[in-house]
Amino acid sequence: MGLFKKINNFSNLRKIQYLPRWIIFSIDVFIVIFSAILGHLILKGIGIDFRPVTNVPLIFVLFIATHIFFFWYFKTYTGIIRHTTLIDAAKLFFIEFLCFITLYLLNITVEFINGERLFLNTRLLICIAVTYAGLLAFRLIIKVSFDFFSEYSQKDSYIKAVIYGSGERAIAIANAIDSEIPKKYKLQGFISPTSKSSYNRILNIPIIAKTRKVSILVRSFGASTLILADDNLSKDEKIEIIEDCLEYNIKVYNLPRLTDINDQKKVASNIRKIKIEDLLERKPIQISNCQISSQIKDKTILISGAAGSIGSEIVWQVAAFNPKRLILLDQAETPLHQISLEISKCNTTAEVILLIADVRNLDCLERIFQDYNPDIIYHAAAYKHVPLMEMNPQQAIFTNVLGSKHMADLALKYKADRFVMVSTDKAVNPSNVMGASKRIAEKYVQSLAQKLKKEQHETTKYITTRFGNVLGSNGSVVPLFTKQIENGGPITITHPDIIRYFMTIPEACQLVLEAGSMGKGGEIYIFDMGKPVKIIDLATKMIKLAGMEPEKDIEIKVVGLRPGEKLYEELLNDSSTTLPTHHEKIMIAQDIHEDYEYITQQIEQLKGFASSYLILDAVATMKKIVPEFKSLNSKFEKLD
Repeated sequence: MGLFKKINNFSNLRKIQYLPRWIIFSIDVFIVIFSAILGHLILKGIGIDFRPVTNVPLIFVLFIATHIFFFWYFKTYTGIIRHTTLIDAAKLFFIEFLCFITLYLLNITVEFINGERLFLNTRLLICIAVTYAGLLAFRLIIKVSFDFFSEYSQKDSYIKAVIYGSGERAIAIANAIDSEIPKKYKLQGFISPTSKSSYNRILNIPIIAKTRKVSILVRSFGASTLILADDNLSKDEKIEIIEDCLEYNIKVYNLPRLTDINDQKKVASNIRKIKIEDLLERKPIQISNCQISSQIKDKTILISGAAGSIGSEIVWQVAAFNPKRLILLDQAETPLHQISLEISKCNTTAEVILLIADVRNLDCLERIFQDYNPDIIYHAAAYKHVPLMEMNPQQAIFTNVLGSKHMADLALKYKADRFVMVSTDKAVNPSNVMGASKRIAEKYVQSLAQKLKKEQHETTKYITTRFGNVLGSNGSVVPLFTKQIENGGPITITHPDIIRYFMTIPEACQLVLEAGSMGKGGEIYIFDMGKPVKIIDLATKMIKLAGMEPEKDIEIKVVGLRPGEKLYEELLNDSSTTLPTHHEKIMIAQDIHEDYEYITQQIEQLKGFASSYLILDAVATMKKIVPEFKSLNSKFEKLD
């Protein structure tokens, strides 16, 4: 037991980051002295007769002084010994070669002048060889000892990992992980998707060809973690690997390119867990930056709801195109202040203007339009939480309907070039007040655009974008599930069969910008969002991605549908069709256009009921404007 305690005390060596330079230099000089003596004894021990040397002290001093000079010149003592590589060995060999050449030339010169040599060249060669062996051995001993004690002291805390890939990136990651202090991962092997042989090794770590499922190969290494390091993996292949590993509770991690990591010494800290966004079952949208840039650059851009999850991302993406002026409008003071702090660090030439205002306040909005006369408006301000709007229908009317009408009317009055409204798939065959309020806003914007076309008065182009749930946005299921998992569960879902379409926040905002650039006026743009996702499957994957087991570590609890909630969302009304655009993932919904005068009259009536807090009359009017609005699990079902 005493021996193990002593060994364990050596584990503190791993806390030493590097040896001081003077210690390395002193040890190197000692090795030179020792090698000179050992070389002399080796030659003497051979038993060959040679002329005795009388000036031994001078030779000794010359040998040491030459080495000290070259150690100083090439800074051999400045390296970190535990990271000794083949390059360091080659550098030492070069230094010893220079020492040999220098002393050899000195010996020849002295012989030419005095007629006799200072020393035997054989002695010099032996001493040089012994010195090189000693210097290299010293560095290797330190490196091996450090690795041994570091590994011994941490053997129980290592995460046993396998790297998927065997190319240059995988090797670079393996090297970085292996040299990181403190070490977090213990690499067990590589899985090569291209290799046909399982007998090769890299960095003395075995490579296994991908002949079976990845989960089986990872378990064969005795590992619990897979690090993806193959740039050639397609989206489908990555999803297949991740879902296969999650079935067996194998944690899957991803790593950005090494060039994207600020501190190359902290590679392990940049290895991140696979996020649920990585499992989105479709290819990410790509947009036409040139067309967007030409419309935004040097223009005045107004973004309502700029502090929200969608609005703030629009801010970031628009800022990158360097508009002349960027007006950020929101009623939420703290989030707007936060985005102002962040946007100040952004590399944009735009003048950023922050405005605390409510889209329900027409007089306030009018003053803003008078002062800044925006060229393009991105209208993202809205109430979006279904249960809250079901309890407060008048607020949905004030913000989602009247707020949108105010913004659209002012865009026309002040001759804005484009008005882009952010809508939702909940506006399609709505089953709740929130969705119906967004559908009324869509109808008004479309009817206004059609009225302008008929009058040949197309000063402003009105465009609507419609998409599904946004991963990571305020109030979406992903942040909710994440928080519930962190709290130990349960995860609450409303129904085991409920499904939703999903997209990421950047994708949603890219759609808004793309639609804003391509729109001619009056269109509703929808996005091919791929396959709908079953919420219970989403919850299960998130639990597994967190390294836990559903129902065992985290319970999934069904709590019942909320007021106004549907089992599934749609992107088109039953009577709607679609037209393709130049972008394969973006389509135009062909809805029936309402008469502008009729919609305006109905909205005024709606405004009167909402202002008087006549809730049932207000919702009944919403159902009149949107005949397909059928309430679900709601007190307003009696109005259908």
